[in-house]
Formats: sequence, structure tokens, C-alpha cells
Amino acid sequence: METLALLLNGFAIAFQPLNLALIIGGCAIGLFIGAMPGLGSVNGVAILLPMTFLVPPTGAIIFLGAIYYGAMYGGAISSIMLGIPGASTAVATTFDGRPMALQGKADKALVAAATASFVGGSVGVVLFTLFAPPLAEIALTFGAPEIFALMLMAFATFVGLGGDDIPKTLFSICIGLVFGAVGLDIISGEPRLIFGGIPGFFHGINFLVLAIGIYGIAEMLWTIEISKGEVMISQATVNFRRIMDTLRELLGTWRMMMMGSFLGYFVGILPAAGATPGSLMAYGVAKTASNNPETYGKGNINGVVAPESANNAASTGAMLPMLTLGIPGSPTTAILLGGMVIWGLEPGPLVFTDHPDFVWGFIASLYVANTFSLLINIAFIPAFIWVLKMPFTILAPIIFILCIVGGFVPTLDMHDVWLMLIFGIVGYLMRKLDYPMAPAVLAIVLGPLAEPALRQSLLISSGSFLIFFTRPFAAVIMALAFILLILPLVKIAFEKYKNPTQAG
Repeated sequence: METLALLLNGFAIAFQPLNLALIIGGCAIGLFIGAMPGLGSVNGVAILLPMTFLVPPTGAIIFLGAIYYGAMYGGAISSIMLGIPGASTAVATTFDGRPMALQGKADKALVAAATASFVGGSVGVVLFTLFAPPLAEIALTFGAPEIFALMLMAFATFVGLGGDDIPKTLFSICIGLVFGAVGLDIISGEPRLIFGGIPGFFHGINFLVLAIGIYGIAEMLWTIEISKGEVMISQATVNFRRIMDTLRELLGTWRMMMMGSFLGYFVGILPAAGATPGSLMAYGVAKTASNNPETYGKGNINGVVAPESANNAASTGAMLPMLTLGIPGSPTTAILLGGMVIWGLEPGPLVFTDHPDFVWGFIASLYVANTFSLLINIAFIPAFIWVLKMPFTILAPIIFILCIVGGFVPTLDMHDVWLMLIFGIVGYLMRKLDYPMAPAVLAIVLGPLAEPALRQSLLISSGSFLIFFTRPFAAVIMALAFILLILPLVKIAFEKYKNPTQAG
């Protein structure tokens, strides 16, 4: 009852005219920032942080939180409409969202993404409200061995992402891991895989550069080839009846929404994990658990629902260690943490007792921001559909310019633009040769997280791999990883045993 009373007081703060205006404005700005390739919530919150000095600290955190939420929703827009991930958190949405748009189902994909985002955000903020202290304590028990076990479990789902062609999938994973290792060694500090000392490789390969190249440039080259010079115009439409039909269809995806929400939230509360691994893992689990895994990557609505619910739940979960422990759960919450320090607030367990109006006003604003982000997103769907109705001869140059901007913005380095163009050509060739691109993209995301966790674990255990099986949480996760890894192989063996003539 005390929690409910504090939350109601938080709603009274959130609905103050100034704070409500900041929530609505933040959601709208965040939606635009998330939809712009290369910007994302990190850059958006960082750019707008100085503006928060004009309002009280509670209004400031509410405004930045609304931008964060809006950006999580907005990232799916360019992923679905143009095939360019608006942010790293929306890469998994591209896998099935873009094929749906090409099939004239862009409105369905957008409604599915918005609804799943709302569900994920709602589950995340409810868990945040009810279980903040105990969940924070659980997150603290996750050391390097548990983080590596979790990353290995994510890798185990990759085998399912490449269909039955396991050798090509493993090759794709290895390529991604190699790209993820480019830069400076995390322990010795020595440069590695920098291709003859090219300066641009010292900071590693930016994940967004790879994602935009493979899914933006490569998609455009592929579309130009299959169109054979003809002017292509999408037949995408939107009306109230289609939206209601989509909402009814989404009732059948509630299991994937719940799975994505809880998995995303759990990954989000782990320090330094963030929403990107959560969304990618949710997509992998959804495909592995599906009765029709072959439909993923070809326009399966569950392939949009799972990652979108996960990345919004994870973004909420990432705020939990920030507030309760003073440990940022993602790059964006690291900036929010810096803002709190600037505003004179010390994050940690005492912030709940010393500054209850600030904390509960912020938590209540997440409920409000989640609702307004959904409404704004759905209201703008006709405008998003209009973009698809442009002839491809006009749309292609726009996509190309957005890709260039998206490749340049994260590091302001032309090296990354050239690298993005190379990745675009590589992605196009992989598509022609029927190599799965998703595992390579996922590997370059999780590789830099898995490597330091593995090396730190082995340093702790003096080189013994038993550390992954003697710690309870790590042992359970490792067991699940091996099960996920073996399942597709068992399935293939069973099918060959069942149809020996077909196998031969």
C-alpha cells in the first residue's frame, strides 16, 4: 500500500502542466531522434541534456526519460520503412519488419511494433515499481562468468537464425566475431586486426556502421537489382479497419510479447548490457521456439513483436541499476546518471528515501510517456506510409543520403562512411550467395561483451573453465545454452532419420 501511495503521488507530479508538456514534447522529439539513422537515444539525450538546466531536476529527468522512451519507439520506423536501423536496438526489427513493408504490410508492422513496445514498456515499468530493490540485488550477483554464460546462450540461438544451413551460419558468426575484435586489446592495450595500422580501426568497428551498411546499402542494391530499372512504388495502405484487424491479430502474439518483455527487462537490468542484446536474444528465442522458424526473416509478425517488446522493457530495466545502485545499465542511462549528478542528486538506495518526489515522479512519468509514445506513433502511421508510396527512383537517393549521415554521425569520421559502403557491398554479396546476415550482425554486437567477460572469468579462476559450472546462475544458463545449441542439430538428425530417402 505504501508503494501505491508513493506512485499516486508520483502521478500527481507527472501530471503537473509543465511536466506533462515535457513528457509529450520529449516523446515526440524522441520519436524523431529514434527514426533518424545514426542518432539514437544516446545522442539525442546527450544533445538535449543542457536544455534540462532550464527546468527543475524532476522535470529534467522526466523530459530525458520521455526522449529515451520515444527513441525506443522511433527506432523501428526507419527499420521497417527503409530497412535502415534507426538505432542498434532496432536492428532485430529489420529482419521481419522490412519484408512486411515490401509485402505491402507496413501498417501492420508499424502497429505491431508500437503495440509490442507499449506492452514491453508497461511490463518493464510495473516490474520496476514492484521489485526495484530485490532485482537490483540479483543484478549485482551477476559477475563476469554469468555475463559470459548469458552471451553464450545468445550465441546458441544464432544457429536457428540461419535456417538448416549450419556451416554458413557458423561462418557468418565467425566473420562477425572477427569484426568485433578489431581495435585495441582490452587487457594489453595492444592494437589488433587494424589492417596495417589504418588509424580509423583503432576505435574498432562501430556496430551501427555495420548494421546500416548491411541492411541499408545492401538492401538498396538488392532492390535495384530485382527492380531491373523499373519504377517501384509500394502498394502499402492504411485505414482504421486494417489497424483494428492488426490489433486482433496481435492477440495471438501475446506469448512472444511476454517472453520479449521479461527477457528484455532481465537483460536490461544487468550493468552495461543494454537493450540491444535483449532485443537480439528475444528474436533468437522467438525463432527457436517457433513451429515455423522458416517464416522468420520473410515477414513473420512475431519477428517484429519479440524484439520490440524486449528493447522497450530493457530500456526500462536499464534505469533500475542507475537509480538504485548508481550503476548505468546502458549508454543512455550513463548520460542520465551524469545528469543526476549535475542536478545535485546522488543515485543509490538512499535516493528513494531522500528524494521520493524525484524518484516516484520519474517512475510515474514512465507510465505516461509509454502511453503518449504509443498514441503519437500510431497517429503518425499515415505519414510513415506516405514515405513508402514514393517511387523508388526518388526513395533510393534519400535512403543513400540517410545511410551516409547515419554512418558519419556516431564518430564524425569519414573512415566509417567508407567502411559502411564496403559493408553494403559485402552484405549484397552475402545475400546473393544466400549467407545469413543476421548471425554476423548479432556476433559483432555480443562479441565485445562476451570477450571481456570470458577473459575476466578465466583470470579470476586462474584459467579454469570450471568457474562457469560451479557458480549456480552461470551453471543454469550454460546448461540452457547447450540445450539451445543441440536442439536444432537434434531436429535435423530426427528429420533425416524420419525421411532417409529424402536425406540421401
